[in-house]
Amino acid sequence: MKLMRTEDAVGQVLCHDITQIIKGVTKDAVFRKGHIIRPEDIPVLLSVGKEHIYIWENDETMLHENEAAKILCQLCQGPGMKASEPKEGKIELTAEYDGLFLADTERLRRINALGEMMIASRAGGFPVKAGDRLCGTRIIPLVIQKEAMEQARQAAGQEPLFSLIPLKQKSFGVVTTGSEVFHGLIQDTFTPVIEEKLAEYGCTMAAHKICDDREEDISRAIQAMADQGIDMIFCTGGMSVDPDDRTPSAIRNSGASIISYGAPVLPGAMFLVSYLPDGRPVCGLPGCVMYARRTIFDLVLPRLLADVPVTAQWLAGLGHGGLCLSCPECHFPNCGFGKGV
Repeated sequence: MKLMRTEDAVGQVLCHDITQIIKGVTKDAVFRKGHIIRPEDIPVLLSVGKEHIYIWENDETMLHENEAAKILCQLCQGPGMKASEPKEGKIELTAEYDGLFLADTERLRRINALGEMMIASRAGGFPVKAGDRLCGTRIIPLVIQKEAMEQARQAAGQEPLFSLIPLKQKSFGVVTTGSEVFHGLIQDTFTPVIEEKLAEYGCTMAAHKICDDREEDISRAIQAMADQGIDMIFCTGGMSVDPDDRTPSAIRNSGASIISYGAPVLPGAMFLVSYLPDGRPVCGLPGCVMYARRTIFDLVLPRLLADVPVTAQWLAGLGHGGLCLSCPECHFPNCGFGKGV
């Protein structure tokens, strides 16, 4: 920093906020640090008692906080994200449309570990609405070495740290299994739950089939829905290890490749995800989806709608944060469920 007379400071960059206090009216920064002083600012500065001010002394090896924040923003910004104007050295990204927000946490960690700079984001893996804040970037000091920002570029690599993938309004079919439902002994209360969850994303049910606990019937129902071109197929019932529960083997025999049978999530341990040869998902939903407010299905569904593959590795990573606490008042997704680090 360099101290100089206010009248001589036109074109210089403020190193600190200048606060104006008017009793009963305002107490706020009339100029923020990083502000470039203009001729018309001089009388205002003098009126708040600033005959001398600290300014940033120009150095070709350094970058001002606003310039550095723009670099960090560029490293973060993917399609569908809008950047704010720099304010106090900070830039925020917001969503331009509804979508699934994804973050590369390993590269994000590498950049934040460099020091003197920071990128803070919302948790990835969850849907966002247009206008939602996604992240904020800034450097910690007023100025930073250009070399440090080059290290950030190298740590980030070529692709943006964040991505926003539009959610598609897909068709879906439900295969309800269980002799008790097939013979009318109990009412199917599972399918309405699926319809309600999918309706939140603008999806409609295109087919529904109730099957007995016969493996070949379940497989044929899945194949028939696939032949109709339905985007997603969900099977309910028969997902436990009881001898009469045939749904997992029926899904396999339908021609789908099982990615995982089981997930480290409660509720939702008996979840099954598979894909048909053309990439359409066939999922076996455990009974908890019918009665628990939030389950593995809430974590997986946005990925299915965004055509982001559900992999065994991703599912394995859900273990840390995969325990829903069943709070009396649910605040999902503004909670820890599904947000393991």
